[in-house]
Amino acid sequence: MIAGQDRIDYSALPQRTPLRWPGGARVAVWVTPNIEHYEYQPEHIRVRDPWPRLPHPDILGYGLRDYGNRVGVWRLMELFDRLELPITVSLSMAVLDMYPDMARAMIERKWEFMSHGLYNTRYHWGLSEAQEREAIEECQAIHRRHTGRGLPGWFSPAASNTLLTPDLVAESGIAYLCDLYHDDQPTPIRVRSGTLTSLPYSMEINDSIAWRRGMEAPAFARKIRDEFDVLYAEGVEHGRVMNIAVHPFIMGQPHRIDALAGALEYIRGHDRVWFATGAQIVQWYRQHPLKESA
Repeated sequence: MIAGQDRIDYSALPQRTPLRWPGGARVAVWVTPNIEHYEYQPEHIRVRDPWPRLPHPDILGYGLRDYGNRVGVWRLMELFDRLELPITVSLSMAVLDMYPDMARAMIERKWEFMSHGLYNTRYHWGLSEAQEREAIEECQAIHRRHTGRGLPGWFSPAASNTLLTPDLVAESGIAYLCDLYHDDQPTPIRVRSGTLTSLPYSMEINDSIAWRRGMEAPAFARKIRDEFDVLYAEGVEHGRVMNIAVHPFIMGQPHRIDALAGALEYIRGHDRVWFATGAQIVQWYRQHPLKESA
């Protein structure tokens, strides 16, 4: 087994050769709606209760998240359509089978899917190697059945990655992993076999974390702008990746959608910005790998 600290090499950003994005873009921006399913009365999951209130079912917690799949996701679709954004969905793979209208709408839009596990109430902590491999392959099978292709990316459900997740994801043929939050550029991950790239996914520009911290939509939108401004300025020297992670049950609410729209429109108003999918970013990076400068 490769220990966690041996997965990636330390690399000081000023010592890297500059990363250049297509067309001289300073920032590669990828937008990831987290479209998830939470079980109404989930099974007991080893180390963490998925709902804050007991006894189950927690109808408040469940109902809010169900709102996202009934209403909020369609607001996000309308916004992303209007702005003509390429989208990578952090997807509970069961959604493709459980919500055919939503699955059809996403596939028609040619949205990219990266697996966020089967359900967001099925954590991977504590799984054996065989159990985790089986869970990953179940997600692969669902994706292939609906798209005819293998999964391009992986983000463990509820960020519940294990020490073996990188190895098992790479062995399944998945190109990128979003379980590390350690850089503004893609990073090679050392695995037992195959090739795996860490793609920057944000726990800061993430409405779920902001919501839990009591940050409302205007402040979150301001945070998006502030992050972009710094990365855009720094991108003159080194191309950066900016991830914007949102959830239909949060930013898809009627009192929040306009704040998100304003932030995305602000970014769209700049040149030298590459809106891309996760797979497009990783493919470009692999064709132009970074090296340490002399």
